[in-house]
Order: sequence, then C-alpha cells, then structure tokens
Amino acid sequence: MIENELKSAAAPAEESPRNRTEVYAVYGAEPEVLAYAMAKYSRSSLSMKESLKEISTQRAEQFLNTFYFQYGHRSIADLAHVAFAIERLSLLAAISLVDEQRWDGQERSTRYQNFRKSGWYLPDFGGHTAAREDFSRAMEALFAEYHATSERVFEFLCGQVARPEEMKQEAYARTLRARAFDVARYLLPLATNTSLGQIVNARTLEQQISRLLSSPQPEVRELGERLRQAAAGPAWNAQGEAGAALQREIAAADPALGLRAEPLLNREVKTAPTLVKYAAASEYVLQTRRGLAEAAAALMRGVPIDPPAVLPDGELAAVDLLDDEPLEIEIATTLLYGACHYPYRQVRRQVAALDQPRRDEIVSLGARHRGRHDELLREFSSGGGLRFDILMDIGGFRDMHRHRRCVQILQPFTNLHGYDMPAALADAGLAGQYRAAMDSAHASFDGLVQAGFPEQAAYTLPLGTRNRALFKMDFAEALYISELRSATAGHFSYRRVAWQMFRAVAARHPSLAQYFRTADVNQPIDLLQR
Repeated sequence: MIENELKSAAAPAEESPRNRTEVYAVYGAEPEVLAYAMAKYSRSSLSMKESLKEISTQRAEQFLNTFYFQYGHRSIADLAHVAFAIERLSLLAAISLVDEQRWDGQERSTRYQNFRKSGWYLPDFGGHTAAREDFSRAMEALFAEYHATSERVFEFLCGQVARPEEMKQEAYARTLRARAFDVARYLLPLATNTSLGQIVNARTLEQQISRLLSSPQPEVRELGERLRQAAAGPAWNAQGEAGAALQREIAAADPALGLRAEPLLNREVKTAPTLVKYAAASEYVLQTRRGLAEAAAALMRGVPIDPPAVLPDGELAAVDLLDDEPLEIEIATTLLYGACHYPYRQVRRQVAALDQPRRDEIVSLGARHRGRHDELLREFSSGGGLRFDILMDIGGFRDMHRHRRCVQILQPFTNLHGYDMPAALADAGLAGQYRAAMDSAHASFDGLVQAGFPEQAAYTLPLGTRNRALFKMDFAEALYISELRSATAGHFSYRRVAWQMFRAVAARHPSLAQYFRTADVNQPIDLLQR
C-alpha cells in the first residue's frame, strides 16, 4: 500500500489533476431532466454534460417516480425550476398565489400602471341575478372613482410641485403620475385583474398547487388546477415559431435532413409533468381550517374586537410588537389568529385564561388531521424572534407580503377594521368623495354577506381596507424591512408601518436601535425623488 501511495505521489500532474474546478451554465434541458441530472451527482461520478447526454425524458420520469414518490427524496424537486406567466387573475387570487415562503416573481405594479382598463373578475353567483348586478355596480363605481381620483390628485400635485429646470417634462409627469396612482390605488377592489410571473422549484409548485386547491375561493381553486395543467402539459416555447419556420426551410431543401431536425426544433416540452401529477387538495388543511374556525368562533363568541391603539401624534397604531410567551400559548394563539379577525393580544388573553387541557386541545386541532406526507401548518413556525401584529391597508400589505424571510399568518379579508385614507386626498379636497366610495363598497360587502355570498363579497373590498397579518421574524429581518420600507421613495403606507416597527424594536431593545438606518417618516420628502 505504501508503494502504491509513493507511486501516486510521484505521478505527473496531468495523471492526477488538482485545482481544476470547472463552472458552466446549463441551458436547454427540461426542468425534470435537469433535476435528474443534478441528482445523479449523489449516485454517479458522471459530469453534468455526460449525464445530460444519456438522460431521456422517459428515464427522468422513471427515476422521479422511484426516488421522489416511492423513496421520498423530495429535495430532488428543489432542483427543477419552472417559469410561469399567470395573467388576468384577480388581486385576491394573486395574494393567495404568492403566499409562499419560497417564491420568486413580479406582479403588475399599481404604482407604474393605470389599472383603469384592466377589468375585473366576476365571481359566480349562480342564478342570483340581483346579487350579480349589485356586485357589477359596485365594481363600476369603484373603477370610475379610481380614475377620477388619479386624475385629480395628479392635477393637484402638478399645481403643488414645480418642475425643476433640469428635469424633462416626461420624467416629471411620470413621477407625479406614479404618486397619484399611489393614492388612487386605495380604491381598487380585490376583484381587479392583474398579471404576474413566477419562477418556483417543483416542490414549492406542488405545495402551492395543493394549497390553492384547498382554498375556499372557487377562483383560487381553479387557479391551482390551471397551474397543474400548465406544468403537466406542453409549455409555450419562446423560440417555437422560429424553430418551426427553420425546420420547414430545412425540409424544403433536404427532406431527410428536415426529418432529422424536426424532433429538435418542433418538439413539445413539458416542464414538470411527473412532479406535480399527485398534487391535490389537502384534507389536512381543509379539515383543520374548519376545526380552527369553529374553535375560534366558540372562544371569542360575544367578544367585541378591540380597537387599535392611538399614538401620541393621533395616528392609529399599525404595529404591535408582541411580548414573549410560553411556546404552547404562542402556537395555540397563532392557530386561532388566522381563523378570526381579532388582534393577537386579544386572542392570547382568551387562550391564556384556558386550563392546560383546553389549550392542548387547540394545538391538537392543528395537527390532528396531518397525513404522512403533510408538513405542519405554517402557524406552528413559532418559538423565537420578533413578532408583529400588523393592521394596515391591503394595498400596503401586498408590498410587505414580499418579505419571504419571515413567517406571515394572514387573517381572512373583512371590512370590520374600517379603512385608511391617504393624507393627499384631504389636501386635494377629495376626502368626502373618497369616504363615500369606500363606505359604499363596504356596504356592498355587507349586503353580499347577508345575501349568502361571503366568498364573492371579499372581491368588493378596496385596497384601502384594513386587514390584519402576523409577521414573525429575526432581528436581521426586522432591521432590513424597517430600513428598506421606510426609504423616502417608498409608498407612504408601508413607510409608516416600517417606522413603527423600528420604534417598537428600539423601545424594547434600546441598545440595538443604533444599528437601524431608517428614514424618519415624519420628515417632509421630495415628491420627485423615486
């Protein structure tokens, strides 16, 4: 053995290469084939290039059926990334779609695009013509007010903010138009159509489809089914038309060569047919949701919702930094929080007053129906860091929703918390019209709920409506959100929330306040700064 080691040590460098790392990007392989090739690193000494040369789509499917489904090696699906375009879905459905901690994407911006012509989603009212007509009138009224408000606020801002000589008229108008859209978006209903693109790995996609299929909203369930079909069926090929045209040219010049080129230039590509084929609605989620809703209703029956605190400057407190508590109480409270409309502290008081067996029963409700392959509900992500109960407008929440490093528990949409009003509306003399539009929309919500259409009613709520969400995070994420979202170029809604988050952390941990680089939202800003 020693002799062999000596021979090896004396061998020329080319026989025992060292420090020759190779890095190359990979393009052109289907996501499932690429996932198989990457997974082979743990089972084969072949290089990526060698693996891809020998792998067929059929072999990838056989491999995934064995290792992904039978042996449970679910991390393989993390290696298959799929891009989707999802167009003409409602804002309500978009919020559900992007509610993933492992998600990458971009949505149409309410700041840079005029949503007047986007249209809106019309939910199914069965044969109830009166409810359908009431809903349609509410939508038309909100979109008309959205358009009028954006125009009037833009005119107001043009009269208040002079254009600098060095700034082109086009840039000046575009910047103030965006500021006007920031205000007008408060009137956009959750039925408003939007579009977005997402790039997710196949494991996240499978979980996303299952979650969407478990939604109480028919539109969201249909969206889950469409995602599954898109992943299992032929993908749209950006080079498809050019490839087909080239193949026809080749075939015209040389039929035999054209036949050889056809499978390369005209073939259908299916992105993740194997990895999503078993995605289905989650019985765990469906049964647990019902149980928690009943438990929350029983525990909070007859208890009025506590109003938000009022800050010294007269503003409502949008942020409540919660106290530390036993893990069992946090889990039980969080499970019920997502099934009701009460502030976290109020639910916690009720939970803390229970004896231990009843608290244990609530926790048991969250796990009782969990199947062999089900992950625990997000509500069980508890036990550390900073926790903020946030009450803010839905439009501003959509921006905060993008922070994936924290756990977010959303409450159902409701009009019980009222709505916010941008200060610019009062400055422009539009406060009365805005209140009338919001009150009318909230009245439509109540009317549809009373008529037996609670799911359809949610679409009537404008983005200015307040809603609750629980954010759990570590210190680094709290600092990041506070710094990023308080920046002067940001929307005034989430700037206020980010500032209150910073102030809450600074009050509780004064020695850490020095590390925040937040922008004071009480200072005037340059409206032309983006």
